[in-house]
Amino acid sequence: MLVGLALAILVSISACEQKQQKASALEKILDTGVLKIGTNYGLTTYYNGTAGPEGFEYELADGFAEYLGVRLEVFPYYTLNELFPQLANHHLDLIAAGITVTPERSQQFRFGPAYQSISQKVVFKQGNQRPRSASDLTDEFTIISGSSHAETLREFLPHHPHLRWQETDEKDAEELMEMVLNDELAYTIVDSNILSLLRRRHPELSIGFTINQEQGVAWALDKSQDDSLLAALIEYFGLIHSNGKLAALEDKYFGHVRQFNYVDTREFIRSARTTLPKFREWFEQHSQDVDWRLIAAMSYQESHWDPKAKSPTGVRGMMMLTLATAKDLGVESRLDPEQSIRGGADYFAKLLKRIPARIREPDRIWFAMAAYNIGLGHLEDARVLTQRQGGNPDMWIDVKKRLPQLRQKKYYKTTRYGYARGDEAVTYVDNIRRYYDTLVWLDDQTEDTLDEAEDAAQTAIPEDTFD
Repeated sequence: MLVGLALAILVSISACEQKQQKASALEKILDTGVLKIGTNYGLTTYYNGTAGPEGFEYELADGFAEYLGVRLEVFPYYTLNELFPQLANHHLDLIAAGITVTPERSQQFRFGPAYQSISQKVVFKQGNQRPRSASDLTDEFTIISGSSHAETLREFLPHHPHLRWQETDEKDAEELMEMVLNDELAYTIVDSNILSLLRRRHPELSIGFTINQEQGVAWALDKSQDDSLLAALIEYFGLIHSNGKLAALEDKYFGHVRQFNYVDTREFIRSARTTLPKFREWFEQHSQDVDWRLIAAMSYQESHWDPKAKSPTGVRGMMMLTLATAKDLGVESRLDPEQSIRGGADYFAKLLKRIPARIREPDRIWFAMAAYNIGLGHLEDARVLTQRQGGNPDMWIDVKKRLPQLRQKKYYKTTRYGYARGDEAVTYVDNIRRYYDTLVWLDDQTEDTLDEAEDAAQTAIPEDTFD
């Protein structure tokens, strides 16, 4: 009897094992109800923010898990050398870590659809000698171990045998660039998307030259598995590409940092140290449910934190209020900094409440900002144009493309409120987003770090003010 029961159990286990062996990679994920994704800690990949996990790669992965109807489990690692073996050992379903597709990596892994393109930049400190080609890389420098930069350098080596570099697992990209700023390294190599974000914090970082042209960024999969998970990835990225979610997510993390103004960034960091502290208490006090740093960023865009600022159109003060708006908000003197900050914050809060509730964050914030600049009526005109042209009127990435059309007669003559400088509203929002990002970073720094950042910014000599 016991032998028969044991045999039945063994047969049952064997059948389950055979079924498991026959299950596809996608079926295994669906059966367990869990998608296991590996990534790296980083500014563009995954980090723990104030409201929980954040990052471009994290949000893409979370969307894929939702698409499959399973729970997402994220396994973050500190280095690429730790991360890649986990996929080969079948501990992960895929890697989502901003991985560039290179010939060497394509031999090891299978890749999903490319969803970004980035290039590799040699960066140096403004004021130091600029390297303009690989022939100028005469000093030994350091790069991230296991990165695509090492592969690029190995390709260069036969033609430039003088190249000398070290690879490290102890530093990330931001730390290597800080070493450049501290004159501990003459230069290093960084991906263009990461550089775009970090130059808002460190404007004295400068581009020497592009060492490798654009490469696709994609998720890595185990090369030995079947095609089922890859097919699901292709469907998912095709869907979010067609419905605009990919573009919206890319704009959220990178859209406002594509253009770089060295002088403006340097001046903003200096003003954040010297001028903002005089008014910070009032921004914190009157910002209501909005992050005070966002209202402060708006104020800098409006007046550069000048209480007596005045425009040719008659708007005045820290938050550049019109006389009629100030009266409605109970602001007796637009030149009184506290009254202006309170009035501007109140006005922004009212605009935010008038944005349709179905519009999600952070798009609601961007829409309210645009309305602060151009007026709610003109914003609605742009949303109407967006809908007429097949775009999504509830997504900032679509509406920002139509706002400049309000300067073109063939478009504005069909709108309710007519002509408006819609392109300025787009620039307005992008600038505030950059200032806000920098304020958030500055707020997390120590006094010593801030002193170093300001000193470097003051002594740097701009060579590439715009790029």
